[in-house]
This record gives sequence, structure tokens and C-alpha cells, in this order.
Amino acid sequence: MKHSAANGELFCLAALTRAPEYGSRALDILPAVGDAGSAEDALSGFREVLALLGADTGVFMSYVRDDATRASYRSLLACDPLWASEYAKRGWYDHDPWLRYASRETEPVRSEDLRLLPNEEDFAKVSATLGFGSAFIVPAPTSAGSSRVGVLCLGSHNAGFFDADGFGKVRILARALSMELHRWMLHTIRRELLERSRITPADIELLRHEDAGRTSKAIGAQMNLDAKTIDCRFQRVSAKLETPDRRSAARKAKLYGLI
Repeated sequence: MKHSAANGELFCLAALTRAPEYGSRALDILPAVGDAGSAEDALSGFREVLALLGADTGVFMSYVRDDATRASYRSLLACDPLWASEYAKRGWYDHDPWLRYASRETEPVRSEDLRLLPNEEDFAKVSATLGFGSAFIVPAPTSAGSSRVGVLCLGSHNAGFFDADGFGKVRILARALSMELHRWMLHTIRRELLERSRITPADIELLRHEDAGRTSKAIGAQMNLDAKTIDCRFQRVSAKLETPDRRSAARKAKLYGLI
């Protein structure tokens, strides 16, 4: 039994999911989460869905590796701020079993079924004291494989909470929430990259040609430009995206959803 953040009553997961209306309100909210215009709106919807699902706390994390040396992490936190503080202070980015699992698997998993590496045990112990006594890890699969990873983690203060009957309904709704949060996150980082780099529609079209494997000569023939002009344009686009060459520029554009 646990205390419901949603309605102030005592319930277990099995009893919660047996309610005829379980999930209906969450389904109404989910589209607004994916299309949220701000982090505040996304977080508000995130918190509301968490409560409706019976979770006490939640985290969504996004990881993008631009190249072999540079990676970026984003998160939307509906949890104890101390968890986020400990995550940053202890450098858990490199020892996070949730991210590690999501980078290799697509199937959701309960925390108790997750095999921890030795350097991940501290993460698990501290997280368990800060709202994730029981946790459910839900990857958000992408076409970029391990180069772009999204993962949702639902948490309960009560150990074993997600082991109860009715878990199947939670799994379905949590998968939908994970994908909507990933949609919001990708749109956000895409918009920020466009604003920061000032990439134009013409630049994006050029990057599509590179992604398709076309040479400067072939691109120039299609645009009625010579190959040297195309090369110069690629140099400018690469500079805007802070990448060393056109191939890297096209890869980054694809990772961030520009093409």
C-alpha cells in the first residue's frame, strides 16, 4: 500500500489499475506533453501523468553523442532536487545504469531486474533513498541507435511497487509517455540548434545531399553551380554547426533532427 499523490487515498498498483477510468485521463494529457511549447508546460504535464499512473517521482533523460569526443545530456526532472544535485556532483552520467540499458535495449525493465555493474551500485543505492525505491526504466527507441538515447524512469518510494498485478497497463502508458517526452525533447534541442547556428533551409537542403552521399560535382550539376562553390557552401555550413567537415555536419544535422 502507498499514499496516492493523485487523490490522497491509499492504494496499491493492482487496485489503482482496476479502476475503470485508469489511463483515460493520462491519454488525454499525453499529446500536450509531446507538443508542449515550453519546459514548464512539459514538466506540468509530466507530473500530472506520473500521478495518474501511480508513480511518486520521475525523470526523463536524453543523451546525444555528436562525435567521438563530444556528448550532451538533457533532462526533465519530476523528482527530489537532491537527486539531480547528487547526479551532477557524483558524475553519474558515466555510471548511470538506466542510460546504459536504454542505449542497448528497447524493452522496459524494472530496476530489480536490471543487472548493475560494480560502478553503478552507488547510483542505485542513493536513488533508492530519493524516490526510486522501486523504479521502472522505459527506453525511447530512436533511429540513431546509441548515438541518441532517451529514457524515462518512473519511481515509487515503496520497494516492489511495480511488481503488482496491473503492471501491464502501466507499461503501455509509460511507453507512450516516454515517446512523447522524447518527441518534446528532440523538438526542443532541434529548435535551439537552429536558433544558435542560424542554419537556413538552403543549408538543410545541402546537408540532405551530403547525407545521400552525393559529390560536390553531382550537387552542383543539380543546382547549376560549380563544384568549388558547393565546397565553399559546405565549409560555411560546417562552421555554423561547429563541425570539422561536411560529413560530420550531416551526421550532426541528422542526430538533431534537422534532416
